[in-house]
Amino acid sequence: MPALKYRILQRVVLTCVSVFTVISAYGDIAVVVHPSNTTALDKSALERIYMGKTNNLNNGRAALPINATKGAATRAEFNKLVIERSDAQINAYWSKLLFTGKGTPPKELATDQEIIATVSANEDAVGYVDSSAVTDNVKVVATFQ
Repeated sequence: MPALKYRILQRVVLTCVSVFTVISAYGDIAVVVHPSNTTALDKSALERIYMGKTNNLNNGRAALPINATKGAATRAEFNKLVIERSDAQINAYWSKLLFTGKGTPPKELATDQEIIATVSANEDAVGYVDSSAVTDNVKVVATFQ
């Protein structure tokens, strides 16, 4: 009987460690812009930009939103925390807009490094990356966890 209790306890501990490892694998999401960009971006403004409801930043310039590629952990977290919709809901939304010719989804890039490089090269770009990937080449305007 003690061996059974030990195995059960061992499985509980391993499960807890696994859960905490998965949770800690996702860091904060940092929304980044070009260092010279002075626009203010809150959650509402980001949702409007990434859902195609506005094409402009708060400073009046045209926005260039950059998404992480489909399936990326940062994209799922951004969608959950900022857009407050699942990946499937957002994909369906953009499919409808594309089909009707009423919008084009944000450009997608595969890695945080590509997003940072694109944002640092374009004053109107807005992107998001894992906060651990942020460099001095971009400015963080919001974080979500």
